Amino acid sequence: MNWFFITLGYSGLSPKAPGTVGTLLSLPLGMLILIYFDAQTLFLATILISVIAIKEINKYEKKSGIHDDKRIVIDELAGMWFALSVAPAISVNLSEVTDLQNGFLVQSLLSFLLFRYFDIAKPSIIGRLDREAKGGVGVMADDIVAGFVAGILSALLWQGWLQIQNLL
Repeated sequence: MNWFFITLGYSGLSPKAPGTVGTLLSLPLGMLILIYFDAQTLFLATILISVIAIKEINKYEKKSGIHDDKRIVIDELAGMWFALSVAPAISVNLSEVTDLQNGFLVQSLLSFLLFRYFDIAKPSIIGRLDREAKGGVGVMADDIVAGFVAGILSALLWQGWLQIQNLL
């Protein structure tokens, strides 16, 4: 169960770009939670998963001696879901997902792109957390912060776009 969980259903075993594969899997799962539940449910589920992940990653690292194994992608799920819980952070019906006016799909995809950027580039505090934090907290913290930053920036960009449209 531990390996299945921390590799996000073995998606982290992808030979190419396991982090991107894990994030791509996380995106529609998070969107489904937003569609059928709400942003608070997604946020709370992400906190629960993050706490469990820290514990499971600590056990894995103690057993294997490997810190931040690239096959561990549960941190990508946490980051992506935190981003989605900030932006779009709205509940829509399944039939409304492709309606570009509500911003759900645009913000979801923008959150994905921004999260991947921040997770790979690791600017500022994200990189510092990645380098200095140890154990499961170290694996999870940079992705959690990258997710929040991606969500906030996505929401700001969407709101800016709406303001520009109102001026035109």
